[in-house]
Amino acid sequence: MSLEWAEINKEYTYKDYLKFPDDKRVEIIEGRIYDMSPSPSRIHQKVVMELAFSIENYLRTSKMPCEVYIAPFDVIFIEENQEIEESKSIVQPDIFVVCDKAKLTERGCMGSPDLIIEVVSPNNSSHDYIRKLHLYNRFKVKEYWIVNPQTRDILVYRLNVEGEFGHPEYYTFSDKVKVRIFKDFEVDFNFIKDRLTQ
Repeated sequence: MSLEWAEINKEYTYKDYLKFPDDKRVEIIEGRIYDMSPSPSRIHQKVVMELAFSIENYLRTSKMPCEVYIAPFDVIFIEENQEIEESKSIVQPDIFVVCDKAKLTERGCMGSPDLIIEVVSPNNSSHDYIRKLHLYNRFKVKEYWIVNPQTRDILVYRLNVEGEFGHPEYYTFSDKVKVRIFKDFEVDFNFIKDRLTQ
């Protein structure tokens, strides 16, 4: 799907986004519209499902007051004193966790999730490594993971005491990675790596 139908110089908002046809899978980052096609690959989907299942299983057993969601489900970032319809950044992260249920509506998450995980696709890697990194940092997402199934590595950004992302922590698919928003949970990527070969 191309963006030939979109206006090149228009600054898009959530109000515009709500009018898009259902077959137009796009994201808006700082007013600019981005195409989300083509559909994710099989390995992308397997990684997303394994990660989401691992987090969901932990939440159920620990009875943490958090919820995990997978795309397509909107995250609408809102500036201070901004009306929701005027938001200029609406994304569909591969996985996100929300611990403040007041942010959740039937249409999505209104505000920053606590944890976002993006699984890199070869055709839009700059989206996750650059555009979304900047966006999630600006809106104070507590943890942002970039998981790359092709290179089998993970970058983990966490907010520091200044409220900014510090230098990323680097891991591979042979490591266990702690989820810092929880007290006692880590993701075993070695297990996920083994599942990808099945």
